[in-house]
Amino acid sequence: MTQIQLTDTQSIILSTACGRDDGMVFPIMAKLKGGAVGNVCKSLLKHSLLEEVAATDLNTVWRHDEERGSITLRATLLAYSTLGITDDPAPATLIPSGTEPLRRTGTKQDTLIAMLRAPEGATIAEIVAATGWLSHTVRGSMSGALKKKLGLTITSEKVDGRGRVYKLPAA
Repeated sequence: MTQIQLTDTQSIILSTACGRDDGMVFPIMAKLKGGAVGNVCKSLLKHSLLEEVAATDLNTVWRHDEERGSITLRATLLAYSTLGITDDPAPATLIPSGTEPLRRTGTKQDTLIAMLRAPEGATIAEIVAATGWLSHTVRGSMSGALKKKLGLTITSEKVDGRGRVYKLPAA
């Protein structure tokens, strides 16, 4: 299977969607102008990383179809495995709204959080080596899934001999 190369924007949109309990793409958290959202989403659809599903919220409509009505976008199982969010290509069980989502253990996102919570923190290169992700996927996961979805505060500082080191406060 060939590896799908993602742009930073594609990675952020997918990371955000995969970080949501329902896997929905909308609302888009990335700051995109004009037709950029459409272009990025069309590309992700082409690679089968997103799928069209019936929209239940009119604020999240991707397009309207005469036969199916309002349609929105959701991350596919391939999106989860492409980002390395899970070892088996199946998303977490959907959690009813109003309850605290259960976190999966043993995932690459769990590894990322553990590395950032270590007293010495982690560099992008160290995270890439541990997860097998590309550097833009690491940055997208930190920005989308950790900061925006989970509300974690990531700090960074320049360390002599190591470069930029990212940290999370200890749990």
